[in-house]
Amino acid sequence: MAERKRRGVSKNVKVENLKQLLPYAGIPFICAALLLTWAGGKDAITLLKLEMIVLIGYIAAVIDLKTMRIPNMLVLVMLAAWIAIMIPRLFMDVESALTMLLDSALGLATGGGLFLLVYLLSRNGLGAGDVKFMAVSGLYLGFSGTIPAIFFGTLLGSMIGLALILLKKISRKDVIPLAPFLYIGMLITLFLQ
Repeated sequence: MAERKRRGVSKNVKVENLKQLLPYAGIPFICAALLLTWAGGKDAITLLKLEMIVLIGYIAAVIDLKTMRIPNMLVLVMLAAWIAIMIPRLFMDVESALTMLLDSALGLATGGGLFLLVYLLSRNGLGAGDVKFMAVSGLYLGFSGTIPAIFFGTLLGSMIGLALILLKKISRKDVIPLAPFLYIGMLITLFLQ
């Protein structure tokens, strides 16, 4: 009998967690549809790359919001997806693929480098997951998309954090997850490109 109760509680907790996630379920599909609509003139591989950053970025934002961390496995999946998308590009059009690879490498170095610098200088003010997430996101966004995504994301995060401090919802020593704001910054950047 006690075993059944334990199973029932566990099952109810899982169902409750699922119910909490359901309101968020449509957001990546809406964003994906918007990207497809606004992506006029882009080839299929570029569209796939944009879709992956929208979907995986969304998952990272939700996980970071709930757990205050970005799992390494998610960052590895994000990297593997980028590699899988780029391999066909290399066979289809070598010249444009090399240009895209250079842009992606600059995005990785910019996103990862800036966040690594902040991570080292801030004394745990920024998580290592944020550094890895932004570095791999730089592969998807390229150099021209990484800087605006960081700008919009950190600006929004700073404004929300400041508002929460002024409203006395959090103290100055509390931390807020950064991935949701970086994700919004990425979406803004993708829509403006």
